Amino acid sequence: MPGFLQPKDTAASATPASTGSVRTTERDIEAPEVFQTSEAGLWDGRPSLGGVWVAHPDVAEPDRAIIRNESNGKFVIGALFRRERETPGPRLQISSDAAAALGVLAGQPTNLNVVALRREEVPVETPAATAAAVPEATEVDAQPLDPVVADAAQAIDAAPVSAPAPTPKPSSALAKPYIQIGIFSVEQNANNTAATMRQAGMVPTVKKQTSAGKTFWRVLVGPAQSKSELATLLKTIKGTGFADAYAVTH
Repeated sequence: MPGFLQPKDTAASATPASTGSVRTTERDIEAPEVFQTSEAGLWDGRPSLGGVWVAHPDVAEPDRAIIRNESNGKFVIGALFRRERETPGPRLQISSDAAAALGVLAGQPTNLNVVALRREEVPVETPAATAAAVPEATEVDAQPLDPVVADAAQAIDAAPVSAPAPTPKPSSALAKPYIQIGIFSVEQNANNTAATMRQAGMVPTVKKQTSAGKTFWRVLVGPAQSKSELATLLKTIKGTGFADAYAVTH
């Protein structure tokens, strides 16, 4: 399965501190004009190579896509392939890793919604109060999973104005001991992701935050106490299909 690099946010322009600043960032945007379908999908029960993927005979070329299980609200981002061989049953075929992340049982057709994804650069304006709280050197080096969140990433590594006072956390020698699974504009999507992490043997935290008048939920795992523990957590998380997960300070 081809890899996909996660570009960093790059500063575009800035206005005086009294009016905040403007940055540009790349986001995963749903692209139904490239590919979209809502129909029954099937995992045949056999272990699959290649991680999280979905295949359909109408796919023109390999791509990335968000795959949603319409029966339970779970979703995952993975590769989108063309299905070359027609067999009886649903046209959508998913890998064993995708089935695990989506809660799909072997041999049981499940209604899935699959939409191709595209990277787009969008401007994000940060209010002066929030911009002042973000360290000058802070960079966001990965993207949230929820493709509909356009502004939430500005609050990463900064304490949002509306957030409650931080509670004491276990000490760690690492600069970035937590792993952020994603930022979600829908609380249920965040809770579903947290449930997936628990099923994988981890203890997630769902944080409700607000930035620029918009509420969002972050899903985190950690803190890790060593680099090896952090690497193991990140490998396990990405193995469940959350390839955009990355380390953060808090």
